[in-house]
Amino acid sequence: MLKYLSLLSLLFISLTSQAQKAADKEEWQSLFNGKDLTGWDIKIAGHKVNDNYKNTFIVEDNMIRVNYKEYDNFTTEYGHMYYNKPFSHYKIRLQYRFTGNQVPGGASWNVRNSGIMLHSQSAASLGLDQDFPISLEMQYLGGLNAGERATGNLCTPGTIVEINGKVDEAHCINSSSKTYNGDQWVTAEAIVLGDSIVYHMIEGDTVLVFTNPKIGGGYVGKNHTFKDGKVGSEAEWVRKDNTPLGSGYIALQAESHPIDFRNIQLLNLKGCMDPKASNYKSYYQYADNSTCTFNKK
Repeated sequence: MLKYLSLLSLLFISLTSQAQKAADKEEWQSLFNGKDLTGWDIKIAGHKVNDNYKNTFIVEDNMIRVNYKEYDNFTTEYGHMYYNKPFSHYKIRLQYRFTGNQVPGGASWNVRNSGIMLHSQSAASLGLDQDFPISLEMQYLGGLNAGERATGNLCTPGTIVEINGKVDEAHCINSSSKTYNGDQWVTAEAIVLGDSIVYHMIEGDTVLVFTNPKIGGGYVGKNHTFKDGKVGSEAEWVRKDNTPLGSGYIALQAESHPIDFRNIQLLNLKGCMDPKASNYKSYYQYADNSTCTFNKK
């Protein structure tokens, strides 16, 4: 009898261990299938949603490439490509590299300048001529072989955040990263926890932390309004001034310098937090127990 109970105990321990391993295993999802732009919406200033003007966004060799080969000159064709599902609590990681030369006409501040937009408004909600979505931009900058130029910075089109507990009204806030010259691949990651805290990481190092993201602070600084930025539904955004920004879309940026993106992966941190559920994950940070599933006995 004791031997039988011991076997049952070992079986229970084994099953418990397996369940714990399943709960701990991170389930990253790829946002890019490596073949085409399925799952993404394109919005380029001056053009309708999903008008991929002059093939600004293309896929080659398992990369999403911001491509200006068909451009003779760049004027106001600021573009973004939006994953078609919003998120609130998540980790996102990817690799990027700048390539070649900036297209003629691009602003001097846009040389080796791009990024990804977090907690962004949707592609469909942008005004026709709107340059940038209301969002939190994780800005990527390439070195210019002349002095320091940090990457993984924060820019705030239509948003405002706190740094070390104090509101920072600067439109762009530099990170503590090192400079990356040349056309090398750089690994970037962000941990986004709703409207509470966001971490920017470059090559595994945390380079910027900010808290309490909100709508407001002007469009690209407090002296530049939503109207100045040709923001769609401007009055609605004005009414939302100073409200927490806790979710939105992820977008890749195109603003006159070629850049490649690859290995774009997301770990959702919002989900079932009931340990009795079959889809419980120990690493979730925010509960959505409406998604819980239970094995039938």
